Amino acid sequence: MRIAVLALQGDFAEHEAVFRRLNIPTCQLRQKSDLDLDFDALVLPGGESTVQGKLLRELDMFDNIRSRILNGLPVMATCAGTILLAQQILDDPTVHLGTMGISVRRNAYGRQLSSFYTSGTFGELNDVPMSFIRAPQIEFCVPGVEVLAEHDGRITAVRQGSQLAMTFHPELGSDNRVAEYFLSMI
Repeated sequence: MRIAVLALQGDFAEHEAVFRRLNIPTCQLRQKSDLDLDFDALVLPGGESTVQGKLLRELDMFDNIRSRILNGLPVMATCAGTILLAQQILDDPTVHLGTMGISVRRNAYGRQLSSFYTSGTFGELNDVPMSFIRAPQIEFCVPGVEVLAEHDGRITAVRQGSQLAMTFHPELGSDNRVAEYFLSMI
């Protein structure tokens, strides 16, 4: 098994570190030719969704990645990655990959200074560390999207088929349980 990590911008190195701790090989997707590498799942990291979406298009990676996700490639998205998967970004006409039946709101908790850390329930897991950094909020889910986590009544993690999306950063810190959950989906 090998996990591809989109490495155009954002905190891709932190995701790779988590999978290294779990002895799972990774590869970075930086250019179109990297899509020819052999991998079994994909991570869309946090960062700047607008920049990531723009680079996916400019580097001619967008259609290939979107098609693979629609055809069942397991994908784990955090923060900006969740915005990339969303079928709707509220207050913004942009749609990036649009493969997941969710609507999101950017920076729902406020600016960088409003970032915070908490822990909560994720599916059947308790006390999962959750770092919210300029985090989006999942406002709406279509039927068939399973809500895995909430914070103060706001949806923070969802699953739809082989797609897992979170508004927080589980890759920051030493708790590997969310990555292990994702590995169980592959």
